[in-house]
Amino acid sequence: MVYVLLILGFVLLIKGADLFVDGSSSIARAFHVSPLLIGLTIVAFGTSSPEATVSIIAAIEENPGVALGNVIGSNILNTSLVVGVAAILHPLKVESTTIRKEIPFTLLASLALLILVSDQALQLAGENLLTRGDGFIILLFFMIFLYYIFEIAKNSREKTKEEETEDVKPSSWKKNTLLTVGGLLGILFGGELVVSNATEIAYSFGMSETLAGLTIIAIGTSLPELITSITAALKKESEIALGNIVGSNIFNILFVLGTTAAIHPLTVSNMIITDITIMIILTFVLLIFSRTNFKIGKIEGSLLVITYIVYMIYIIIRN
Repeated sequence: MVYVLLILGFVLLIKGADLFVDGSSSIARAFHVSPLLIGLTIVAFGTSSPEATVSIIAAIEENPGVALGNVIGSNILNTSLVVGVAAILHPLKVESTTIRKEIPFTLLASLALLILVSDQALQLAGENLLTRGDGFIILLFFMIFLYYIFEIAKNSREKTKEEETEDVKPSSWKKNTLLTVGGLLGILFGGELVVSNATEIAYSFGMSETLAGLTIIAIGTSLPELITSITAALKKESEIALGNIVGSNIFNILFVLGTTAAIHPLTVSNMIITDITIMIILTFVLLIFSRTNFKIGKIEGSLLVITYIVYMIYIIIRN
């Protein structure tokens, strides 16, 4: 029964995120918001909402390993497996702004997180903690990112408005609002099912909370990113594919972990610090790959997929 409830939770998370993205994206288009901006905000937030729900619920239920492992595991999966699979299906064209601003911002956010959780290494405390104060600092970084996003919106809105002249009927507003609200409810309920049942399964197999967060839960909550990016790659919408992944990683670190820590402080294990370091290295590798002819090709994609497989083997042996 536990496995059935876990699968049900993942179905609700994925379907809820899908409905949320569809509804909110349609509303955004009605306001003449550009596709690139939609990818970085609405789609990124929608596909990150399962991680947010799971991590916040886990923190409230005092499962810091699940809360942190879910976010770090999801970002590692996004940067390696999701980008890799999408690039293998169709080479991903990388916008110059993504190379100059968005990926470096992800790198900066990751480095800031590493510093904030390294209390023992910096001799600030006897244990590594992500405190409420740390959470508010991370949320300040998130505010800076939102300011950047709004600047993009201001610069691109008029251009998009000229290109898109579609009128939205009142019935469409009602439908899109219902889709958005319904999707959000599915995400919330699914998140509760995933946390409680995945934790129970992890304990029954002798897995730690951290390993469960890095593997079972991270893979489950990253399915929206995987599905969205693969679909975008197949449709040759590489801007949305890569923008969704980079945007989701930023949201995961800044919004999800910032909000989670602000609600409930998190104890950070040394294992998680190693995983954060791996996440930073992978983000740097993604930046290097992006600078090669402004695209991520099939060879780079294959290397990223292999890297994720090696990482999974490593964390299972480590446990």
